[in-house]
Amino acid sequence: MIFLMDLQMMLLDVIYFILRNSVRIVLRPRTKPIDGELVLITGSGGGLGRLFAQEFTKHGAEVVLWDVNSSCNEATAKLVREMGGKAYTYTVDVTNREDVYRNADLVRKDLGRDVTILVNNAGVVAGARMLDCPDELMERTMKVNCHAHFWTVKAFLPQMKAQNHGHIVTIASILGLFSTACVEDYCASKFAAVGFHESLAHELIADEVEGVKTTLVCPYIVDTGMFEGCKIREEVELLLPPLEPQYCVEQAMNAILINQPLVCIPRLTYLPFLSRALLPWESNVVAYRFMGSDKCMYPFIDNKKQVSNNPVKVE
Repeated sequence: MIFLMDLQMMLLDVIYFILRNSVRIVLRPRTKPIDGELVLITGSGGGLGRLFAQEFTKHGAEVVLWDVNSSCNEATAKLVREMGGKAYTYTVDVTNREDVYRNADLVRKDLGRDVTILVNNAGVVAGARMLDCPDELMERTMKVNCHAHFWTVKAFLPQMKAQNHGHIVTIASILGLFSTACVEDYCASKFAAVGFHESLAHELIADEVEGVKTTLVCPYIVDTGMFEGCKIREEVELLLPPLEPQYCVEQAMNAILINQPLVCIPRLTYLPFLSRALLPWESNVVAYRFMGSDKCMYPFIDNKKQVSNNPVKVE
C-alpha cells in the first residue's frame, strides 16, 4: 500500500514538474539577485570565460579570475575594472590539484570571504584523431575538461554547504550529451564532466542542501575559434550555425539566474539529445549522415594539422 501511494505521488510530481517547466518556456521565472556575490571563473583569460566575467560584473557580482595564462587573465581583469567592477586575478593550473587547493586558500585569505558561485569553464581540445594524437594531449584534455572540476568543487563546495548558499556551474558541451567522430578525447571528457555534474546535483538534493544550486550548460559549437573549420551540411547550418559567444553566455546567464538545472544552447539541440536516447543506433547514424554531423570534424582536424605543420615564427 505504501509503495502504491509513493508511486502515485511520484507520478503526480513528474506531471507537475513537466507542466511547470513547460510554462517557464513562455513565462520566464523571476531572476535571483547576485550583486555582491563572489564568482570564481576558471579559464577566464579568453573566449567564454572573459564574457562570463563581464556578464557577472553587469549583475553586480565580484569576480575571481583563474587562468594559466597570466597576461590574458590580466586583460580580462582590465575589462572588468573598466566597467566599474572588481576583479581579482590568480595564475592557476587547474589540472594541478595542489595548485588549485593552494590558490583556493589564498583567495579566502586575500579577500576574507568565500566563493559563492563557481563557474568551471576552462576547456581544451587536442584536435587530432585518436590514433594520431600524442598521449600527453589526450591526458591534458581529460585533466582540464574533467579532472579539474573535482579539485575546484572540493575546494569550494564545503563552504557553500556550510552556509547553505552557493551555485556550481559546469560549462560542458553538446558533445557531452551526444558524440561525433574523431574527437574521442573531447567527447569523453565532456561526457565525464556531465556525469560528474549530474551526480553532484543528485547528491546535493539527496542531502537536502537546498541553498546550493547547480546549472549544467551544454552549448553547441561556439564561434571562438576552438573548433575552427568544423562544418555540417550547408542547408542544416542555416538552421544551426555556430553560436555567437555573446549569445551563448547570455543564454547561460539566464539559466544561472533562474537556477535552471540544465540548458542546451540553442534549444534545437535538445532534439538530437532526445533522439540518441529514444531511437535505434542505426537511426541516429543515418540522421548524422544526413546532417553532415558524421564527418563535421574532418576539416577542423585538417586545419589543426596544417597549423602544427606550419608553426608561426616569432621574431
